[in-house]
Amino acid sequence: MRKVFLILFAAGLMATSFTSCRENKTAGEEIEDVADDVADDIEDAVD
Repeated sequence: MRKVFLILFAAGLMATSFTSCRENKTAGEEIEDVADDVADDIEDAVD
């Protein structure tokens, strides 16, 4: 009985560690984010 629970627990851990709830951004979105960050840094440096 204990072995069954350990196997189910291990399967649950593996399932949660291999799935992610993070958004996957496209390359265009990544470039846009970096461009916004650079623009913010330039504005901060000028002020």
